[in-house]
Amino acid sequence: MIRGVIFDYGGTLDTNSVHWSEVIWEGFQQARVPVTKEQFRMAYVHGERSLAKFPLIHPEHNMLDLLRIKLNIETSFLVDAHLWEGMEGKGKEAERQTISDTIARYCYDYVVRTLQVARPIVAEWSRLYPLVLVSNFYGNINTILEDFRLDTYFRHVVESSVVGIRKPDPRIFMLGVEALQLEADEVLVVGDSFSKDILPAHSMGCQTVWVRGKGWGDESVDESLPTFIIHGLEELTGVLKQIR
Repeated sequence: MIRGVIFDYGGTLDTNSVHWSEVIWEGFQQARVPVTKEQFRMAYVHGERSLAKFPLIHPEHNMLDLLRIKLNIETSFLVDAHLWEGMEGKGKEAERQTISDTIARYCYDYVVRTLQVARPIVAEWSRLYPLVLVSNFYGNINTILEDFRLDTYFRHVVESSVVGIRKPDPRIFMLGVEALQLEADEVLVVGDSFSKDILPAHSMGCQTVWVRGKGWGDESVDESLPTFIIHGLEELTGVLKQIR
């Protein structure tokens, strides 16, 4: 018996189970940045580590702000590491910034399109169950939810940078369960990452929906663990029919 639902945000609701590195890589390709995917992945990892180490994202930053900051770090890394040929020198800084902002806008528009599908699905679930959001994020998730008109659907938000616990630590999901004031086996967790969402939620005794999509790379998975496996948010309607 499901009595409450926990949703992941990044990679689940905003990109429909496409890893964020893949979305940004598409932006790089659209902008014709002359780097390999391996070089890009180096920049992506550098960017994530920089955002984790330095307080560059502020609570008032919206999604476009976040993407511009993230892309500025990544493109600067590629230039500084001499991986982006033809973009070195002070005279090229304005061009790099313009391209960086163009990629950020591409990614932002991707999210806007995805949420046109995700928003009515979340709204439908919120009419039937109390919802909590559990996310690894930068401290500005509430601003993003408000900007994208998702904030009214969640009774509580558990954000890693606020609570000091990050996935895949199962304790972050227990905070979500406690916010719902339910037992773990009464809670359904919806997420795109097998290792960061499904495994830890399962270990807490929650039921799970794995939105299996395009991840960071190969990872060991046990398809017997998720309660449900789907391949896009639109399939959540079918899950809803099964549990009702």
